[in-house]
Amino acid sequence: CIGRGAGTSSYLGWISRVRVNQPAVLRRAEQLQTRRTVKKDWQAAWLLRAVTCIDLTTLSGDDTPSNVHRLCFKAKHPIRDDLLKCLNMHDKGEGITTGAVCVYPSRVPDAVKALKAANCTIPVASVATGFPAGQTPLKTRLEEVRGAVADGATEIDIVINRTLALTGQWQALYNEITQFREACGEVHMKTILGTGELGSLSNVYKASLVAMMAGSDFIKTSTGKEGVNATFPVALVMVRAIRDYYWKTGSKVGFKPAGGIHTAKDALAWLSLMKEELGDEWLKPELFRLGASTLLGDIERQIYHHVTGRYAAHHDLPMA
Repeated sequence: CIGRGAGTSSYLGWISRVRVNQPAVLRRAEQLQTRRTVKKDWQAAWLLRAVTCIDLTTLSGDDTPSNVHRLCFKAKHPIRDDLLKCLNMHDKGEGITTGAVCVYPSRVPDAVKALKAANCTIPVASVATGFPAGQTPLKTRLEEVRGAVADGATEIDIVINRTLALTGQWQALYNEITQFREACGEVHMKTILGTGELGSLSNVYKASLVAMMAGSDFIKTSTGKEGVNATFPVALVMVRAIRDYYWKTGSKVGFKPAGGIHTAKDALAWLSLMKEELGDEWLKPELFRLGASTLLGDIERQIYHHVTGRYAAHHDLPMA
């Protein structure tokens, strides 16, 4: 599995030497956000690529088997078939699907059942480890991971205990994440840093390194529940950490921004960041995901406009 276990605790000396040039980060982030976007057919192609990288998510207190079933159907058919035909993309293997479906651990069996009934191999991702705060006892968090894996989740989005990062307990954080790695077994592990609660860009970089050293397959910005979620300065620090880690170890770790990503324009900006900072290899679902619940709707509206020349009414596009 890409990036798994490539680091060891011996790399923790790297952490003490970390310094982040915040003004330079902010300047580069501003450049990325003001870059001219792609147009016409190129834009449609990029938006379809974005769809394949979406972790289509529902993390609400009123989640039920029926709305999870609808979410899974939408994940398999994210863009209307007639629109894909107009783009000559309707016969590409299994078609265009989202990268995964993401649900709470208690809803994993519903998602697995729905996707199996649809004869679909889309991964089921589940948030675990006391999501979103990560403040429940370690034993409880580990059991939550094991339970989600046993119920059929093929990806686990763990959340770190931010207290350990804020107090500089990097060895303790490393030890916790390695235990989550062990509990995940062979399934994909994405580590949520909760960057809006880490206090500084230096802590973001350090937490990124520790998560990768401990065997994370992906590092993820946010739970989507913090006051501040995925931002370009934070993302830039995280992808530079991914690049540095790759140069040092040869292991490729994925990146997942989440929270506050709502529009097709947002998706294009995130794809541009990945292309410019990490290259084309990271422009695929194996190494890049977008955590979102409403993004897909706007992308489909933009695809509809590209094909028909007009914007869709609410009844023109199926809801998740």
